[in-house]
Amino acid sequence: MAHELHAEDRQAIGEILSLHGRLDGGHLGRLGEIFTPDVVYDMSAVGVGTFEGIETIRSAALRLGQGNPIAHHVTNVVISGEGDGLATALSKGLMLMADGTLASVTHLDTLRRHDGGWRIRRRVISPQRTPLGGARLAGAGDR
Repeated sequence: MAHELHAEDRQAIGEILSLHGRLDGGHLGRLGEIFTPDVVYDMSAVGVGTFEGIETIRSAALRLGQGNPIAHHVTNVVISGEGDGLATALSKGLMLMADGTLASVTHLDTLRRHDGGWRIRRRVISPQRTPLGGARLAGAGDR
């Protein structure tokens, strides 16, 4: 059941999502500022796997090395309150890769209150590779 969030909560959640994009410059020691200790980071839809815990995420990023994006840009954020100190955020992400290519993904984040603020407890990243999510008008053929 949806629960209304205060403007301060919405702003704080937006800041957490934005901070993730700012920490991609190698500030892996600050991941605890955006994730809960028991975070689940699911990138299986993009072929990278699922990681549990901050240290596992940090290690995976280091192993990925040059395969990491050089920049993350979060946009189109929609936040819903879920009650009991939980919220959901849907957003789109643009990732600039080292070879100059750009990738588009969606983030489905579950956040909870932790250490006096909001933190991402679960993130699911899904690639966006098909216009309109693959939707087509019945009988439209290949116009």
